[in-house]
Amino acid sequence: MKGRDDEEFASFVTGSQRRLRGTAYLMCGDWPLASDIVQEALIRVYVAWPRLESRTGGAHAYARRCVVNVAIDRARKRSNSEVPEVDGRFERADPGADLGTRVTDRESLVAALRLLAPRQRACVVLRYFEDQSVSETARLLSCSEGTVKSQTARALETLRQRLVLDDEATDLGVIS
Repeated sequence: MKGRDDEEFASFVTGSQRRLRGTAYLMCGDWPLASDIVQEALIRVYVAWPRLESRTGGAHAYARRCVVNVAIDRARKRSNSEVPEVDGRFERADPGADLGTRVTDRESLVAALRLLAPRQRACVVLRYFEDQSVSETARLLSCSEGTVKSQTARALETLRQRLVLDDEATDLGVIS
């Protein structure tokens, strides 16, 4: 590759790495693993870079897709012993809460996301955290729009059921 291309790629990485790492974290729930996922995704982007740089916005969309695909691939390959522990308690977010409460709420959200199957998690992350449309999410995941809708619906139902169970457990004094 030309030096100019490497400089453009380096600039792209500097500008997008933080957001990509955030997406990876929501996919896997582990910061060091998220960094590894982003690095692997950026290798894929670097290989495809000559094709991407001519398309406006194509590089970031491709990088996001690589992050999601790498995260899904790793989740499929991961053994049961590597699955992060979930404490089973989720709290609802309070917009007026202090910083400590918001951090706890975020941790609870990430723990809840870990309960979802990798494709369901990808749909939720892309739709609600990356603010992608159903059609864009389907394109990124190489599936139909109907699949995105059904996976998202199942994921949200799983999260709702878990929150109801946790609310009931809290009311009974099981979770404090």
